[in-house]
Amino acid sequence: MGILNYSTEVPVNRTLSQIQGILVSHGAKAIMTNYNDAREPESLSFIVPSSNGELPFRLPANIKAVEQVMRRDRLPGYKKDGQPARVAWRILKDWCEAQMAIIEAEMVSLEEVFLPYLLAKDNQTLYQVMSNRGFLLPPGKES
Repeated sequence: MGILNYSTEVPVNRTLSQIQGILVSHGAKAIMTNYNDAREPESLSFIVPSSNGELPFRLPANIKAVEQVMRRDRLPGYKKDGQPARVAWRILKDWCEAQMAIIEAEMVSLEEVFLPYLLAKDNQTLYQVMSNRGFLLPPGKES
């Protein structure tokens, strides 16, 4: 058994467009594709209005990790140009669809689902900030 979507042939740009459509249909008012030095998409940033104002998020695609898993598991196509990127973005598209389903069922809020990807200080996600702190709250912030 391979990772989800390991054999996809859907181009990255089409998947990015689909993710953008999902986000817009659920309230995103601005979306930006972020590129690495090789001019390949590496994340999507978006803004969602909330009762606490506009919230910025960044959803990363860890293409190197996908490539490592495909290589380790000897999945067909891992050497194919662009295949790990197609797989990574397709997985994110499926994840976004699943998250939106539980939001639509009012099981959670959009903020709750995307909280790890909330942009905090120094253009880091909340997950990155908390990871750097060993997942400890700042002194005096414990409940």
